[in-house]
Amino acid sequence: MNVGFIGTGNMGRILLEAFINSNTLEESQLYITNRSLAKALDIKKIYPEINVFTNAADVASRSDILFICVKPLDFKKVFDEVGKYISNDCCVVSITSPLSIQQLESNVSCMVARVIPSITNSAFSGASLISYSDRVTPDMQVTINSLFECISNPYYIDEKVTRVASDLVSCGPAFVAYLLERMIEASTEETLIDKELAVDLTTEMIIGLGKLLETKKFTLPELIEKVCVKGGITGEGIKVFDKHLGTMFNELFISTNNKFLEDKELISKQNSNVNPKQC
Repeated sequence: MNVGFIGTGNMGRILLEAFINSNTLEESQLYITNRSLAKALDIKKIYPEINVFTNAADVASRSDILFICVKPLDFKKVFDEVGKYISNDCCVVSITSPLSIQQLESNVSCMVARVIPSITNSAFSGASLISYSDRVTPDMQVTINSLFECISNPYYIDEKVTRVASDLVSCGPAFVAYLLERMIEASTEETLIDKELAVDLTTEMIIGLGKLLETKKFTLPELIEKVCVKGGITGEGIKVFDKHLGTMFNELFISTNNKFLEDKELISKQNSNVNPKQC
């Protein structure tokens, strides 16, 4: 089985490295290209058996599964370039949320799927979000499921929850990392702790918290209750959150959804005069 990647930016590279480092795929099974070819060649320096091509059509024509890892508004250009080179037996996989399964189907005639990964997949952990079109055969679903089971816990999601699920799974690590970094900065500003120690202690805390949640011994509310002893210091900290958080997370989900809808509208305009490409 040959697996192609058009686009080897942050998430494309995370995925292909996760597949290699988890021994899910051999380097020689991977066919890659990137608009800035230097990025693809940098990957080949580390994984010399990877096949690098200068254009997307060569990758598409050789792929049984083709991951398209480009920005939402670049998809039309990619499809225009590679559509006629994709085999009917190939499955095109988008990793971006604004492009719906129906829009993918309108551009190619082969099987299509959407898989939204997370940076946590590089540690063979976390979730991945999978949606299939009706064209995808049971055998291909098994193949794609098997790939992502090696690097994540796959969840099969409905179109209507794609955006919020992506916020939690794919954007979530950046949101949490930002909050932790702000907490570390505040600790060094308000106390005598140095940043290196604050980083180490916070890192140990978040790793331990993840392992604790993995055991499912406590729910999140139960964990808060266990740590937040009545009249204790933790409770004073929780009061600060109650005072200042307000509707911050509500606004976060509204903001990301608005950007999502904006991208969907631009994609719809791109596709409005497009006829399906024959693979």
